[in-house]
Amino acid sequence: MKILLTIISSLFLVLAAPAYAIVGGGAPSADGVGRSVVTIVGSRGNFCTGALIAPRVVLTAAHCVQPGATYKIVEYGADRQPLLQDVKTVAIHPRFNMQAMTAHRATADVAMLRLDAPLKGKTASAVGAPQIPIVVGSRFTIAGIGVTMRGDGRSGGIIRVAGLIATGKPGTLQIRLVDPVGRGTRDGLGACTGDSGGPVFEDRQGGPVIVGVVSWSTGPNGSAGCGGMTGVTPLTLYRDWILQTARQWGSAL
Repeated sequence: MKILLTIISSLFLVLAAPAYAIVGGGAPSADGVGRSVVTIVGSRGNFCTGALIAPRVVLTAAHCVQPGATYKIVEYGADRQPLLQDVKTVAIHPRFNMQAMTAHRATADVAMLRLDAPLKGKTASAVGAPQIPIVVGSRFTIAGIGVTMRGDGRSGGIIRVAGLIATGKPGTLQIRLVDPVGRGTRDGLGACTGDSGGPVFEDRQGGPVIVGVVSWSTGPNGSAGCGGMTGVTPLTLYRDWILQTARQWGSAL
């Protein structure tokens, strides 16, 4: 609990900080695609991003909520004081492989959290899958609460968004995204520490739909860090598991 309170206090401090942007630029947003974004903190000292997909269900990355720790959602009241929301149950996709994820290989990096009570001030986002075929240059929007400067925890804690494009050989197992300007060769937009588990949106006629979660990031040209490439686990192969798990929890998506 002491670790959780320390993390939450740090996140609260950055709320008054300048609204930088998700690594390299962009604009923070609590509306639109940011309406469902939440902060997840763990008893081992980690923090990640998640997205509300039902009143009591949060979607995130499997590597964010590993066994042996407890997790909570951080909400903020009208006075901007942090409030803890208990996570009742954690479901990790059975095919998730941590070693594959840390090596930036495709794996089922998807998990769901069942909450004790509905989140106030948040609106659930629809869950779907990327439109097929996924081609190089396809546009996606990522959202997260991670840091804007690697190693600087004070630069995190604010919802930020960025528009990225697909590169390499995107498919149903993994999508690699880059800044449309720098294209991963120089510092630009991209996920960073704390953005793991964040929702990846694709625009549809009825509005943005979550089609993936953020799994990893690199610096320019594959270097360690952020602002180069953002690795995404698409929900194409895992949407049925998400829907089934939600139904078992009594939540229809």
